Amino acid sequence: MMERILEPEVMDTAEEAQDYDAMDFTEVNTAFADAVVALGIRAGYVLDVGTGTARIPILIAERLPDVGIAAVDLSAEMLKLAAAHLRAARLEARISLHLADAKNLPFPAATFDAVISNSIVHHIPEPVTVLREMARVAKPGAALLIRDLLRPDTPEAADALVRQYAGNESPRQQKLFRDSLGAALTLDEIAAAARTAGLTGVTLAQTSDRHWTLTRPPAPWLGRSACPT
Repeated sequence: MMERILEPEVMDTAEEAQDYDAMDFTEVNTAFADAVVALGIRAGYVLDVGTGTARIPILIAERLPDVGIAAVDLSAEMLKLAAAHLRAARLEARISLHLADAKNLPFPAATFDAVISNSIVHHIPEPVTVLREMARVAKPGAALLIRDLLRPDTPEAADALVRQYAGNESPRQQKLFRDSLGAALTLDEIAAAARTAGLTGVTLAQTSDRHWTLTRPPAPWLGRSACPT
């Protein structure tokens, strides 16, 4: 098994944020937004942890008009781009941006009807810390959808994924993807972290050749009212 090699926890230069935002994540972002809808979330308050440039919250808000979203990221440069995307989509009233550390979220316990996250866990040296925070701010029975990269078995397998999915990107963007694959977790590692963090009633599975997904559908009594404004 390929050893995990950590990458920087935050992309906080303008160049890094722009490089990330320029990469074509349309397919995976759309699949993630569709998976949120498929969980059965229809209304309420959703937290997106590690929102980046807010592409996913925009897709979700367009699909679910009765949902409000708090979008958190540790990178000020990412959030600058996110704010521009929200203005372009005219969704500033329904999606709020928060500069915050996922390991110490600025929300009271049991705040959210759903907690979602795409590709943040591999940035965290000790993933239990961020998973425990997600569990803390989620209401009892809240929906969960956490997806991230899966660490390949070998460096050769990682290089093949880069060629397949980032072959048309710039050398810098290819390196970003390769570093993320090397920093990702295995299924066994994320399963152990989820147990330690107290995430209960969840299902964990490999959902593509490069992703794992942890899910929990919402309890029947959640998400019946409009989001806070």
